[in-house]
Amino acid sequence: MAFTNIERLAAIMARLRDPEHGCEWDSVQTFATIAPFTIEEAYEVADAIERDDMAELKDELGDLLLQVVFHSRMAEEAGHFTLEDVAQSISDKMERRHPHIFGDEAEGGHYRWEQIKAEERAAKGSTSALDGVAIGLPALLRAEKIQKRAARTGFDWPDPTGARAKIEEEIAEVEGASEDTREEEIGDLLFSVVNWARKFGIDPEAALRRANGKFETRFKAMEAEAGDAFAGLDLEAKEALWQRAKTRS
Repeated sequence: MAFTNIERLAAIMARLRDPEHGCEWDSVQTFATIAPFTIEEAYEVADAIERDDMAELKDELGDLLLQVVFHSRMAEEAGHFTLEDVAQSISDKMERRHPHIFGDEAEGGHYRWEQIKAEERAAKGSTSALDGVAIGLPALLRAEKIQKRAARTGFDWPDPTGARAKIEEEIAEVEGASEDTREEEIGDLLFSVVNWARKFGIDPEAALRRANGKFETRFKAMEAEAGDAFAGLDLEAKEALWQRAKTRS
């Protein structure tokens, strides 16, 4: 019987992981060594979506799928679970979290989804509203998720005004900080900016990603205009280049 493409991919990974006849790189990897690649591939998927490049998205989703297969194969070798178990687990979860679609409940939606998630965390012994927010998330994204969890308990500013005032407070603390505490105060300031963005319904991770892209585009335009002389220009000349680049992007 012919393999499905998923089965083919799983078989390829099993071959690559073979300790005697497999790939010398793939066969020695661990969960820890592969995790950074998993994160990187997820960001490359997001990048393809941002650029609306469907051909690239197909390739990047394949790379991300390979990460799932890779981790699942390592887990199977250690006797923990298989790729089939992973698929079953997420299938069970999706059905469980959509009782209005797959069960007999009349209503569902995002509120019910979050309620079921909270019940699942409680069943696992979680006692805090913040339990389960992955430590490995990018810091801005994790800050937003922590704040959203706290907000569900009522610990949140009612409008952007309070969050804005907190930023002013944190800026003053940064300016008055010692060298030993300045990093901590900068962290508090960034956390407050995330909170302010959230009050406007803005995804801070996406906003910063766009700002990075905008800066990169404008900086490259400055370099292109100045050519080899760019590095030797003084700040005033570079600022003039920057202002011209801004008008073009």
